[in-house]
Amino acid sequence: MIPEIITSIPGPRSQALAARLREHESRNVTFMNHSWPVFWDRASGVNVWDADGNRFLDFTSAFGVAGLGHRNPEIVEAMKEQSEQLLHGMGDVHPTALKVELCEQLSKLTFEKWGAGSGKVVLSNSGFEAVETALKTARLATGKRKVMAFTDGYHGLGYGSLLGTDLEKFRGPFIDQLADVTNRVKYGSFELPNDDEIGAVLVEPIQGRGGKVIPPAGFLLALRNWCNEHNALLIFDEIYTGFYRTGKWFSGEWEGVVPDLICIGKAMSGGFPISACVGKEEVMDQWPESPGEALHTSTFLGHPVGCAMALKSLEIFERDTTIRMVEEASQRLSSALQEFDHEAVREVRGRGLMWGLELNRPTGGLLTSLLAEGILFLVDGPEGNVLSFTPPFQISEGELDYALTALRRLLDAS
Repeated sequence: MIPEIITSIPGPRSQALAARLREHESRNVTFMNHSWPVFWDRASGVNVWDADGNRFLDFTSAFGVAGLGHRNPEIVEAMKEQSEQLLHGMGDVHPTALKVELCEQLSKLTFEKWGAGSGKVVLSNSGFEAVETALKTARLATGKRKVMAFTDGYHGLGYGSLLGTDLEKFRGPFIDQLADVTNRVKYGSFELPNDDEIGAVLVEPIQGRGGKVIPPAGFLLALRNWCNEHNALLIFDEIYTGFYRTGKWFSGEWEGVVPDLICIGKAMSGGFPISACVGKEEVMDQWPESPGEALHTSTFLGHPVGCAMALKSLEIFERDTTIRMVEEASQRLSSALQEFDHEAVREVRGRGLMWGLELNRPTGGLLTSLLAEGILFLVDGPEGNVLSFTPPFQISEGELDYALTALRRLLDAS
């Protein structure tokens, strides 16, 4: 549905909540001023309602999580059923059958499907944890401490994942506490270092936070060959790009390149904090056998509700109807954006349902104006000037037209 705005934005309820939050949350977390944010109350499909009853059209999928739509009814039902049976478990001590089923499915959907044998899994809660699992795996498997990562890459904000993340605003305040083990290479460059101390090559097959950047054809294959020659592990960070966000199950499949480890999350459950690092069997078996206490784990590992929601999501992703929906929506979005001709647009780039409009002007005021129109967007890129289009897969032609018409009007007025 198109937006319906019934109050000023933010409305009085959102403003009151902001005032309360400001008193008790670290000021680092939520940006607040007279025009931002709105406080979400409920959501369904491509729409979000705020605490004041305003209806918004979502082009963010809530950080890429709601590919199958906000509050997907089948996923909600799976959550309800599991929460009524077992709300929490002991994932690395006394697991559930759901954990078994999810690990099996993730193996089938990755390395088994790619003809690379069985995959083995470490489940976790957030994307950066999956990345840190992968980096630890590479350290154990290769005995090497160095990491190759790429300009404008984003892999999360934990201390381990910051080894890969290249956005200065996130790394800068903590740089003196980060190990000096990262060899930073220009994203998309075929000029790779001759460094046999590198044990992990961490890369997004398509950059998300870096500005929706697609590398040149052959880049991922060049990384695969480099890893083979230098006894290093190739890690695909598909937390943002996975689960049909770019039009395929995983974006590395566009080039047919098989990594040694893949990090996934976000849309995997459709709304529960669960992620995974999946690796080739021979790689993951470099972890020692558990002597009774896991070397790498967490309290909520293999959470039964998260596993139930992820299994239902994977089932939906496998359906022909979902694949057709992705194909049709991808074509709509691709055509509409590539035909969006405006002097403010420097470049249009993307794939599937993951696109960016790089603008030649600041976007802060534009985001606020779009919010006031009832349209939720985010921006990416090192300069924060790439308007990000990552809507739920069921976005309609009418909803897309509405958003682009509003965007054109606002750009004309700026």
